[in-house]
Amino acid sequence: MTTSSLATPEEPEGGKKRKNSRRSRANGEGSIYPYRNGYAAYAWVTTPTGERKRKYVYGKTREIVHDKYVKLLSSARQGPVDTKSPTLASYLAYWLREVVDPNLAPATAANYDMFVRLYIVPELGKKRLDKLSVQDVRTWLNGLRDRCQCCAQGKDERRAKDERQCCAVGDCCEQFASDRTVRDAWTVLRAALNNAVREEVLPRNVAALLRVPKPRRRKVKPWTVDEARKFLEAARTRRDPLYSAYVLILVLGLRRGEALGLRWEDVDLDGGELTVGWQIQRIRGQLLHRETKTESSDAVLPLPDICATALREREKDQEAAREASGKDWADLGLVFTTRTGQPIEPRNFNRSFVAACRKAGVRQIPVHATRRTCASLLVAMDVHPRVAMQILRHSQISVTMNVYSEVSSDATRKALKRLGRSLDSPREGS
Repeated sequence: MTTSSLATPEEPEGGKKRKNSRRSRANGEGSIYPYRNGYAAYAWVTTPTGERKRKYVYGKTREIVHDKYVKLLSSARQGPVDTKSPTLASYLAYWLREVVDPNLAPATAANYDMFVRLYIVPELGKKRLDKLSVQDVRTWLNGLRDRCQCCAQGKDERRAKDERQCCAVGDCCEQFASDRTVRDAWTVLRAALNNAVREEVLPRNVAALLRVPKPRRRKVKPWTVDEARKFLEAARTRRDPLYSAYVLILVLGLRRGEALGLRWEDVDLDGGELTVGWQIQRIRGQLLHRETKTESSDAVLPLPDICATALREREKDQEAAREASGKDWADLGLVFTTRTGQPIEPRNFNRSFVAACRKAGVRQIPVHATRRTCASLLVAMDVHPRVAMQILRHSQISVTMNVYSEVSSDATRKALKRLGRSLDSPREGS
């Protein structure tokens, strides 16, 4: 029993015409028939809801329709077939729910959802997926560059009436999307359409046919060894509660989320090792303590003396905070917490870092830029190249030795060693 069949919706009148029509079909074409300015055919298919419906295919030539018909029959034999192409908004909702959320990291999934919701669906969402053209995508991209996003997204309109200050009161703030935002939005659309091609919903990806220039990344000059030393010394002198975290992100190159997600069970002070495997992230309004994004992010790192000593100091400070909080203490096992044991908000960490830069009198840089200072600090502290290789996660010692060829000044090296030694002495008032 076949799963599909073909027939023309309208048979020509008169037996002779019907006979000639059948003779005009090539072998294996079934009931392909002229339709408007081309040809058409249809097959009976089972839809995802279990209904039996006709699925039509169209083309300018008989050969094109024949190829489409053969593919349609193959799809019908393999499983359910949609008879109507969804809108782009409908397909993107499916893609986010069934493909992105189960397979990508929560932060990445939230980022894709943001671009779909704010930049893609408002302009292209009503387009039928199979009707989306290269011209549609190009017009959309140009519109992102030229249209105020505050106006387009109604940002000012969502404010209270007495707080509206720009677009909602007729004073456009000209908040145009950056080149980076335009490319990222295009990248998300291209990824979604790639999935549609893989699932044989579309024959081609129209977004991939466009070329969107890649903007240059804004380069941030990392701290020098002297600036890093000055920052750490100032933080320790004023007993900054996040001093130990600053040491880890500068000396071990930990990311912000990795430092905030560090657990005491992953710290071996006696063995001089630290395991990186967890992170703290705020995603879609929730604070998550989850494993790092990829296996390559996980590592067992040796602890230089300055790190081990700073963590011992942190252990003492946390124990004091635990006793002071009493029953209010949240025992989550994290190394870095608030005064009641709760996880530290990533944005609050950023604010503390900015304040620490200001108090230390050093140049302000983003937290993630501190990773680039890590190698220079290891050189200046005379950390053995093999240890530095493991910390920096280099695959070859030659790469590490190239870093070590950058010799720091004697004064800086001595100052950093003094900083490390000073940590071994008890703090005043401890």
